[in-house]
Amino acid sequence: MSLTLEQIAKLAGVSRSTVSRVINDQPNVRQEVRERVWRVIRETGYQPNLAARSLVTRRTGVIGLVIPRAVQSLFADPFFPQLIQGITQACNTHDYMLALFVLHTKEEEQKLYPRVMRARLLDGAIVAASEIGDPLVRHLIENRLPFVLVGRPDDPTGISFVQPDNVIGAYTAVSHLLRLGYRRIGTITGPLNTTVGLDRRQGYLDALRERHGVIDENLIVEGDFTEAGGHAAMLRLLPHRPEAVFAASDIMAFGALRALREAGLSVPDDVAVVGFDDLPAAASCDPPLTTVRQPIRRTGTQAAEVLIDILNNGPTPPRHITLSVELVIRSSCGVERKR
Repeated sequence: MSLTLEQIAKLAGVSRSTVSRVINDQPNVRQEVRERVWRVIRETGYQPNLAARSLVTRRTGVIGLVIPRAVQSLFADPFFPQLIQGITQACNTHDYMLALFVLHTKEEEQKLYPRVMRARLLDGAIVAASEIGDPLVRHLIENRLPFVLVGRPDDPTGISFVQPDNVIGAYTAVSHLLRLGYRRIGTITGPLNTTVGLDRRQGYLDALRERHGVIDENLIVEGDFTEAGGHAAMLRLLPHRPEAVFAASDIMAFGALRALREAGLSVPDDVAVVGFDDLPAAASCDPPLTTVRQPIRRTGTQAAEVLIDILNNGPTPPRHITLSVELVIRSSCGVERKR
């Protein structure tokens, strides 16, 4: 039989209202009394009524993670489990629950967003993998629901976000290929309706313009952050005879490696390949993949920490956090070429 608030108050030797103030972390309770109430709660295993508590505090203790893309991508791409682990770690540390919203279609998004906003089911939201112009961002702003984006928004005014340094990461990867002597360097971009896709393409272009000066549009092919997309993009690049390819994600790089093997080409002797992420499989694929390591789990933890800071201290000023990345050199891009 579950205990009531009155029974907890009797065991602690205080009034019911004092127990309520302690549970809802309100002021004007002596520290000794506060500790005694919490000791009774721990010893009895009492669970506060979260619905009633939320009426007092206007908090639900729930943070939402919204991934506005197909569920197949979530479970096929190792990026998202690592991101979710980081978010969960921060939520557990700060006693928040995490609700996951994975959407398949635009129709599902249009149904879900207003329902979640009206019901006030969440204290705040973390949005990952959003497209440029995603209507969710507008809904969140209009409904004044605190939120943080994983990834830079197209217009960062007033919006908090956490991202890896996508431009510098891509620039570093392509600069490494140029230093090794490769000149015809292609890229498999991310989706160009996302800022991550645009930023990694920008890093590729910056490196070529600075160190080589020549841009061949035939060597730029858009991908979709899937292995199948990387495979298809590599097949489109092959007729243009790239010497090296920068893929904007490891998953796409794995697809590119498969396409090269099927074409009878050797990596790195015929074509060098560099990825972006440093997923666990990057070190064990054949050949081991040179890639840009981004701190995926830390990105998730940081996004949750930023959102909790916003909940406690307000949304202004907006937090813009860019995390450092590093190039991990393995054998898929070979050694310096003799010319």
